[in-house]
Amino acid sequence: MLELVLDSAAATEALGADLASALPPGGVIYLRGDLGSGKTTLVRGLLHGLGHDGTVKSPTYTLVEPYQITDQRLFHWDLYRLADPEELEFLGLREQLDGKAILLIEWPEHGLGELPAADLEITLDYAGTGRSSRLEAHSATGAMLLATLDYPCSANAAARNSARPLFMVSSHSLAGTESATMPAPT
Repeated sequence: MLELVLDSAAATEALGADLASALPPGGVIYLRGDLGSGKTTLVRGLLHGLGHDGTVKSPTYTLVEPYQITDQRLFHWDLYRLADPEELEFLGLREQLDGKAILLIEWPEHGLGELPAADLEITLDYAGTGRSSRLEAHSATGAMLLATLDYPCSANAAARNSARPLFMVSSHSLAGTESATMPAPT
């Protein structure tokens, strides 16, 4: 598990961009948090990190927004307004479960019993003027995603531009706990 305090929307987008660099085809990420906690902001950073240069809007009313970026297909789901998990069948979820499409799913608790298991679960909560985030791996793919993030401080951290937004990083492992404040990753 990795816990981060994101001090701004820019830091939340930077985390999304970092995840984009390692996200494999077929990856499933659950996004949890209250309304306005930054779930779509994180997805915006991820999509921009993959090279999407258009607008990224919340699929609150459409329930799903598809994206094609080079050879990658991504689907950004927002299940907040889903009345019944069985509706996912009519919305085309089964066709997206081909092992190639990347699924980013907000409010996954509304789709219980119909959704694939998450590789990575990200929970965003309010923390003063910023956000706290918790990233938990639920598969080997999720563990690989966490391992590729350059947190906590690495040898490259000192070379980063200190004017960038800061993360407060806390990485939990069986061996103990480390924490550091460092500039947001590039």
